[in-house]
Amino acid sequence: MDEDLFRVKFWGTRGSVAVSGPEFHKYGGNTVCIEVQCGKHRLIFDTGSGIRQAGEALTREGVESIDIFYTHCHYDHIIGLPYFTPLYDPKMSVRLWSGHMAGIMSTAEMVRQFMRPPWFPVEPDICKACLNFSDFRPLDVLEPYPGVRIITDRLNHPGGCVGYRIEWAGKVLALIFDTEHEKGKLDPVVMKLIEGAQLVVYDCTYTEDEMPRRFGYGHSTWQHGVQLAAAANIGGFALFHHAPSRTDKSLDEFEKRSQERFGGAFAARDFQVIDL
Repeated sequence: MDEDLFRVKFWGTRGSVAVSGPEFHKYGGNTVCIEVQCGKHRLIFDTGSGIRQAGEALTREGVESIDIFYTHCHYDHIIGLPYFTPLYDPKMSVRLWSGHMAGIMSTAEMVRQFMRPPWFPVEPDICKACLNFSDFRPLDVLEPYPGVRIITDRLNHPGGCVGYRIEWAGKVLALIFDTEHEKGKLDPVVMKLIEGAQLVVYDCTYTEDEMPRRFGYGHSTWQHGVQLAAAANIGGFALFHHAPSRTDKSLDEFEKRSQERFGGAFAARDFQVIDL
């Protein structure tokens, strides 16, 4: 294995709720889940419905240590955790991190809140893996492994949300999953997280035409995203957190129009792999 490998795999790119059907074949229907490989280390960001297949793949590969980082705990970002098969494997070590509710609820408490009756048949005690929980506060710099540096900050989303800047082997990946922009302003928090990144994954749930009816929902647009991309000297820009109503046809159109404004733009799709 290349010790400097920095690989991103999209296991789920939808927001709000999973979708299925022929009109969603190209981009997929799983809710948010991204796997990041830093050399031998595997990091997962959010446990939407896409994490089920991620868990099966990691098990087949013989991976035995996994870190899961939460941006926040809305349903579309957590719904798949109970179906993550490594949790039930005694050979596995799984560490879960969160910071969006710092001082209010710990990561362990959060997981126990949604993985228990009556919402799920059993509690985390059934898990056979070695589970560990880590709490942080936005603005903390995390170093889960030597050479892996993760800068965090708070995004503009109801209930809180954490943005991540992952630095590894001289390259940068920025994950801005759920955030709402202020019209006519480039958010300085987002700009700091994405500046100079090789790849930015950004919340493009809405369009600017839709925003007047969606302010307060905590999401942004592809138009604003490409403005950020152009201003921040980045490489690639992934449209992400697709609204459940976005068909392949509509995402093809958004991708084309985004690329006209920023050449490195593309609409992320389930199972897509990018090496940085």
